[in-house]
Amino acid sequence: MTSEHRPSALRRAGARAWAALGSSLWPVPVLAIVVAIGLGIGLPAADQLLQQPGGRHPLFLVFGGGPSAARDLLAAIAGSLISVTGLTFSFTVVALQLSSSQHSPRLLQTFVTDRVVQATLGLLVGTFVYALTVLRTVRAEDAAGTGFVPRISVTVGFVLTLASVVGLVLFLGHLARSLRVETMLRDVSDEARGTYARVLADDPRADGPEPVIPASAVPTTVCARRSGFLTAVDRQQIAAAAAEADAVVLLEPRIGDSVVAGTPVAHIGPSRPGGFPAVDAVERALHRGLRLDFERTPQHDVAYSLRKVVDIAVRALSPGTNDPTTAVHALSHVSALLGELVAHPLRPTTVRDDEGVLRLVVPQWDMHDLLRLGLEEPLHFASGQPAVLRRVAGLLREVAWRSPRGPLDDELRRYLDRVVGLAEGTTALDPGETALWRRRFDEALAGRWAPEG
Repeated sequence: MTSEHRPSALRRAGARAWAALGSSLWPVPVLAIVVAIGLGIGLPAADQLLQQPGGRHPLFLVFGGGPSAARDLLAAIAGSLISVTGLTFSFTVVALQLSSSQHSPRLLQTFVTDRVVQATLGLLVGTFVYALTVLRTVRAEDAAGTGFVPRISVTVGFVLTLASVVGLVLFLGHLARSLRVETMLRDVSDEARGTYARVLADDPRADGPEPVIPASAVPTTVCARRSGFLTAVDRQQIAAAAAEADAVVLLEPRIGDSVVAGTPVAHIGPSRPGGFPAVDAVERALHRGLRLDFERTPQHDVAYSLRKVVDIAVRALSPGTNDPTTAVHALSHVSALLGELVAHPLRPTTVRDDEGVLRLVVPQWDMHDLLRLGLEEPLHFASGQPAVLRRVAGLLREVAWRSPRGPLDDELRRYLDRVVGLAEGTTALDPGETALWRRRFDEALAGRWAPEG
C-alpha cells in the first residue's frame, strides 16, 4: 500500500476499533477502573501534602475520624458495592433472558450497548476499586506517631458511594422501562434510523455500468476462508488492490448475509475487454477487507433492525405467546422501517478509482427482499387474527403511499390479496371491510389518501 493510503487505512482501522468498543459492555467499566486506581493513588498523595502536624486538615467538611474508622468505612464501601453489583447484574441477566425468550434473543445486543447500563456498571466497580486502593494507604499510629488518614480520599469515597446508590436506583428504573416491549421496539427503531443515516450517506445515487465484467471474460471465483456473518467491508483497501491489478471485484454476499467457508464470496475479473488481472494480490486484499463476525451488527446492516422487529411480531403471534396487541405494535414499527427503506431504495455500493473506472461492487438489500423480510413470517402466523390482519392491510397501504410508483405495485397487491384471503377464510370479518382495504390501497398507490369519516 502506498504512503498516501496509510492515513486512510489507519482511520478505517480506528473506526472499526471504535465501533467494536461501542458494541461491547466492558470498555466503560474498564476505563472506570483505571480512573479509580489513578484517583486512589493521587488523592492520598495530595492528602499527605495538605496534612498538618497533629493530623489536622486545612479543608472543612472532610472525614474527621481516625485510622480505625477510615478502615471500617472503606471496607464497608468495598464489601457492600461488590455484593450489590453482583446481585444487581445477576437479577438483570435473569430478567433479560426471560425477556429475550419471549421477544427475541437478539435484543440482548441492545442491552450490551446501552450507555446507562455501561455507566452504572462503571460507577459501581470504579467505586469498589477506588475504596480498595485508598484502603491500602491508611496507617494506624505507631509509637513514633506516624499514622496517616487520607481524609480527602475517604470523603471522596463516601461521595462516590452516595452517587452509586443514586445510580443504582436510576438504573433499576431504567431497567424496568427497558424490559417493556414498547421500549424495546422504540430502541430498535432508533437503531435502524441510525443505520439508514450511515448507509444513505455512503450511497452515491449513481447508476453503475452494466455489465461490470466484460461478457467475454471468465471471472475468478474467490471462496471464503472462514464462516460468519459479513458485518463490514473495507472498500478502499479492496478497491486499491483492484486498481493496481486493473481488475473489478464483484462481492457475492450483502452486509448481514451468512458466509460459509469454502463457498464463493466474490468474483474478480478484468475491468476492460482482453485484460488478464493478477488476482493474487486482489484476493489477499479481499480476505483482509471482509469482516466476518459470529453475529450480525447494526452498523451497516440495513436489514438487521427490521429482522429484530419482525422477530418480536412473530413471537407475539406464536401459539405459545398469543399476544396480538404486541404484534400490532410491532407491525407499526415494521411499517415505519419499510416506509423509510422503500422511500429511499438502496443501490449496490460502487467504488471507483481516480480515473472513474469501477473497481468494486458491494450488493445491497433491495426493496423486494426487505418487503419479503417484513411481511412473510408475520403473515404466516396472522391467520385467524382480525386485529393483525387489519394492521397488515394498513401497513400495505402506508408502504404503497411511500414507495415509488411502479417497482413494488404488483408485489404489494399480491400481499394484499393474501391478507384479504386470510381475512375471508379464517375470520368473520365483513366482506365490506376487506373491500374497503382494497379501495384504500388502490388510492394510496394512485397518490391519494382520502380523509376518514
